[in-house]
Amino acid sequence: METGWNENRALLRGVAAAPPALSHENHGVSYFLFPLTVRRLSGNEDRLNVVVSEPLLRRLPIQPGDPVEVEGEVRSFNNRSGQGSRLVITLYARSLSPAPHQPHCNTLTLAGSLCKPPVYRRTPMGREICDLLLAVNRRYGRADYLPCIAWGALARQCASLQVGNGLKLDGRLQSRAYTKVDQTGSQRRTAYEISVMALSPAGPSQI
Repeated sequence: METGWNENRALLRGVAAAPPALSHENHGVSYFLFPLTVRRLSGNEDRLNVVVSEPLLRRLPIQPGDPVEVEGEVRSFNNRSGQGSRLVITLYARSLSPAPHQPHCNTLTLAGSLCKPPVYRRTPMGREICDLLLAVNRRYGRADYLPCIAWGALARQCASLQVGNGLKLDGRLQSRAYTKVDQTGSQRRTAYEISVMALSPAGPSQI
């Protein structure tokens, strides 16, 4: 059921790292995917996947190295191919514009409900961390399930949340490389998650 307090807005500004490749078709419209590299304040880069419709690409063809600004929504879908991460996170582009000489940017605002118990833990270095899974409704009864991660005092705050709590958060979309080891050996993979910068109650539920 869709509720009025669900929200999903994101702004990325970075550099296209590869040409758009056909992703899928839906209702007669072709959609393409391209990686966008966005620099953090630390100097490290996130490599984030952007899904864009063919009509938007016709207005602004994308080439590797192009500085691009993308406004849209964070989307998720389950990868059933058996290759790579099961939960795939992308940015669905609502608008696309050139961004020459503009600073890199990575901001988002989400509002939805917690759909799994939070997982609170400490890193080997003693840093507090909490994993959340936020459900954000789309129109027509669908929802995006978005992994979020909080640190420090925010992690402690998140540890007391309950399934069904309504949350609004500000943060950024980030990529994280890791090595998966199983019986067949090790594989280098990339996980995508929302790094939480600020958190507040939303909707009918309270923290």
